[in-house]
Amino acid sequence: MKLVKILGSALIALSLSTSAFAQQQSGGQPDQVSQLAQMVGLSDDQQTEIRDIMQEMQGEIRELRQTAQTLQKELQGEIKQDYDADAIEEKADELGEVTGKIAGLSALMQARVDAVFTDEQRAELDRRMQQMRQQMQQRQQMMQQQQQGQGMQ
Repeated sequence: MKLVKILGSALIALSLSTSAFAQQQSGGQPDQVSQLAQMVGLSDDQQTEIRDIMQEMQGEIRELRQTAQTLQKELQGEIKQDYDADAIEEKADELGEVTGKIAGLSALMQARVDAVFTDEQRAELDRRMQQMRQQMQQRQQMMQQQQQGQGMQ
């Protein structure tokens, strides 16, 4: 279970977004799959399989996110002096349903990507994610120390 959380964090950290595909297509920086390939040593076949999974699922996720944004705006529009409690509840229920679908599809995409990795690649990903967490904690500690030092001046 811990591995699934770490994998999820890794995939989120790598921002599995379609903008990466656009950058790759236009000669920009390497996409997240390429970065992941360098990190854990993915084969060309594995990279293709992961890209296919992401491409297949991201379209639906993107549409649901747009729907969620629209529902969020509509919900915000219901916040007024002469509010309609039923309308607010209805919009909130719809938004909850859509965000639940997004969470489910995102987890499914992560699980399908996870199934592509070998045990060795998962272990390497785990090691790298632990390093990244430690580095982030160190940066946060340094920033807190700097802020405390500035407060004493």
